[in-house]
Amino acid sequence: MLDGILVGLSTAASPLNILMVAVGCFAGTFIGMLPGLGPISAIALMIPITYGFDPATGLILMAGVYYGAIFGGSTSSILINAPGVAGTVATAFDGYPLAKQGHAGKALAIAAYSSFSGGTIAAIFLLIAAPSLAVVSLAFQSTDYFALMVLGLTAVAAFAGRGKVLKALLMTVLGLMLSTIGTDETQGMQRFTFGMLDLIDGISFLLLAMATFALSEALMSVLKPKTAADIQREKEANANLGSMKLSRAEVRDIAPVVGRSSILGFFVGVLPGAGATIASFLAYGMEQRLAGPEKGKEFGKGSIRGLAAPETANNAACSGSFVPLLTLGIPGSGTTAIMLGALISYGIQPGPRLFVENPEVFWSVIISMYLGNVILLVLNLPLIPYIARVLALPHTVLVPMILFFSLIGVYFVSFNTFDIQLMVIFAVAAVVLRLLDMPMAPMLLGFILGGMMEENLRRALIINNDSWAFLWERPLTLSILVIAALVLVAPMVSPLIGRSLAGRREDAGEGG
Repeated sequence: MLDGILVGLSTAASPLNILMVAVGCFAGTFIGMLPGLGPISAIALMIPITYGFDPATGLILMAGVYYGAIFGGSTSSILINAPGVAGTVATAFDGYPLAKQGHAGKALAIAAYSSFSGGTIAAIFLLIAAPSLAVVSLAFQSTDYFALMVLGLTAVAAFAGRGKVLKALLMTVLGLMLSTIGTDETQGMQRFTFGMLDLIDGISFLLLAMATFALSEALMSVLKPKTAADIQREKEANANLGSMKLSRAEVRDIAPVVGRSSILGFFVGVLPGAGATIASFLAYGMEQRLAGPEKGKEFGKGSIRGLAAPETANNAACSGSFVPLLTLGIPGSGTTAIMLGALISYGIQPGPRLFVENPEVFWSVIISMYLGNVILLVLNLPLIPYIARVLALPHTVLVPMILFFSLIGVYFVSFNTFDIQLMVIFAVAAVVLRLLDMPMAPMLLGFILGGMMEENLRRALIINNDSWAFLWERPLTLSILVIAALVLVAPMVSPLIGRSLAGRREDAGEGG
């Protein structure tokens, strides 16, 4: 193993490969900032360019584009509430409120530091335990994935404010319903397509995210024009947009969040099919629950913990997703599926023998991830004061710009005008729901997890001859479901316990 690491280090540290890391990170960051242009499109375009390269060099370039895009996707999420990639949707929950409060520079700095920390910690895990983690990845079966998706759905309480749990559950059900639109992959039947060919492949997650966040935000700002006092407050806030300073108290506050989210994000990324998006939602939900009553109220309103958690987790998950790709030949996401195709086209077969037969490819990619995270930090930190000035643009310029990037971003994914029409319909519906004070995040959570939960449930039932006994027969499945039940019940029980204890203290006080 040590010999392989030394070979990988010498390969990754060559001038050409360092240049490729830098080019990939820069291109990925820029692409990630543009709503709609995710890493999948970028890497697909890179494949023809890398044909003349050594396999290690080509994969290093594509890996740089991958985590660069996730790193850069936070910028549009924070500044204009338009997630650049799916993995940064949760970043908008607290990043955008922070930017509106006049702390865009600080929000972008927290995102940069969190991304660097998550990516670095995950790269170290990957370097130490990549071959061993392949065994953990294989241990998960369809039944365990189903239980994991159920656990993910229990995070809905994290996106529900006080007294909004029922509304959050209703929006989660709506998201689950929307995830069923399209072709049933098991039986090949069309569901809820109303005979329209454009709905055969279902609804794009990016379309739904852009409609419910960016486009609806722009429409809401038109429906609720700002008063002179609001405009004055914005001008005063914009004076500090470039400030990136974090106090010692803020650093102490987010340090444990970064540690926990790095571990969670990495292990979620190791599981094939989970990915950065689910990792970011799970990390956000976990931190909201661990924050306590006082800090928990800040989530969704500009919490630095709520910003650091998803940003750390999504970058850690990117590194983790290379475990099943390199050690098992199983793509953990759409992006790594394209990388798998590129590796095969180079004549290299990913799998358990890769780090023995091609150590320069296996270890150089892992080592280049750490170099990439350093380069991303060096590239992005000096630009933050200038990027943050986007919010200083006049409202009459910023709103049309958001509308333009939202619509063009979705169109560039499919080149289908139907998607733009559907996006406008969803945006109008989102505005109505927001006026009714319904949270949007639970709907996206239900939509993300719905398809994977259904797929794994069906597979588990087929394997177990339509018997539901798998829910309690597999210890791992049962353990995850028990944790999910506890997570779901805890918010309902804790207020009752609190009131009961308060009542006993009052009785004791009266008795004394």
